[in-house]
Amino acid sequence: MNKLMQQIAKFGIVGVICFIIDYVIYRVMNLIFETSGIAQAFPPYIYLSLAIAFAVSVVANYLLSMKYVFVRKDDMSRKKEFMIFLILSIIGLVVNEICMFIGMDVIYANWPWLQGIMSRDFAKDWFFKFGATGVVMVYNFITRKMFIEKKE
Repeated sequence: MNKLMQQIAKFGIVGVICFIIDYVIYRVMNLIFETSGIAQAFPPYIYLSLAIAFAVSVVANYLLSMKYVFVRKDDMSRKKEFMIFLILSIIGLVVNEICMFIGMDVIYANWPWLQGIMSRDFAKDWFFKFGATGVVMVYNFITRKMFIEKKE
């Protein structure tokens, strides 16, 4: 159990680093879209921001995870390993997008009392973004442990 706790701690550290990468890129992309006028022409721009940020952070996550968190399978090529990691991450992206959609377009858009206690920007950039990230982190750890880590 101690080994698992150490692995979870390492995963958490890598997750925080990759979340910072993801979050900064997400915010920068939102700022670019909002100041360039793209946000008005393409209202679901936040989902594009999420996808761009995800693409960059998944590569960093793969490199850090395979170096510090998970034990590589000896019989699996790095190409296959990355493809499995990428597929699992894309599924994680879909989960993230669904969480953001439910948060912003279902809950926030239809609950006036929630709109009264938090701004749209706070809901979008903090509340639902952090919630979606938590859900995806649990999914990522479990699936990566199942599919890419060497079994002892």
